[in-house]
Amino acid sequence: MKNKFTVDNAAMLLIDHQQGTIKLAVNLPYKELVHNTRALARTAVETGMPLVLTSSQEDHFQGPLLQDIQDIAPEAYANRVKRPGIVDAWDYPDFKAAVKATGKKKIIMAGLTNDVCIVFPSISMVEDGYEVQVVVDGGGSPTQVADETSIQRMKDHGVTITSTNQIMAELASDWADETGAKIQGIMYEEILAPLVEAEPAATE
Repeated sequence: MKNKFTVDNAAMLLIDHQQGTIKLAVNLPYKELVHNTRALARTAVETGMPLVLTSSQEDHFQGPLLQDIQDIAPEAYANRVKRPGIVDAWDYPDFKAAVKATGKKKIIMAGLTNDVCIVFPSISMVEDGYEVQVVVDGGGSPTQVADETSIQRMKDHGVTITSTNQIMAELASDWADETGAKIQGIMYEEILAPLVEAEPAATE
């Protein structure tokens, strides 16, 4: 595949993974969403990718970012962009400056919710010349219809839709090299272990 995203040419943006906002993402199981988010954050931190975090109205119902993110990425958390309420994060100058400071034009983005907090900045960034992949299972929406509608709208505007495992595999490229092995370990610990280690279903 030509024009791959790699840990060297891409940046990771995690938008509004907040302790209140995650309650609105009901089209995915809570634990699955948290583990996918953890996997994305760990991949960025443990491979040295630029990681930009942002939140919206932390003093409202949205609350602080997930404790998992705070623990995994304390430096990025300390430098998070706290938006006062602007829905399209790309319209907020501090967020745009933080993304531009990464020096990357390939962007991996996930957040809560897909139908409000992700759809607008992803489209805006494509319009400004960025290549954007949105990790849809690193976020969610209040309903499946809302999620599907936002995904279609993003696709219509040139955003590439991906999943957590898919983008991690793309970034790994080769499971046998140092980076690939590191990403494979994260994927196993955060996502695959419950599947691989589960007892086979009984058969008659």
